[in-house]
Amino acid sequence: MEAIQEFFSMGGRGVYVWSAYAVFAGVIVFNVLAPLLRRRQALRLVARQQRRRETLAERTGAASGRVPD
Repeated sequence: MEAIQEFFSMGGRGVYVWSAYAVFAGVIVFNVLAPLLRRRQALRLVARQQRRRETLAERTGAASGRVPD
């Protein structure tokens, strides 16, 4: 048990070392998740815009389906 405590205390520098590992892990997780979340948000936005254009085209009876922004 004492060996485990000594390992985690790392000669009195455990708080610094483990907090550095935690920050590193947090940055890695953020770098992986942020682009995935942004991509999902962008896809939802594009789908919403497409639905809006299709609905507007149906209402106006536009034959080409192209509606100005």
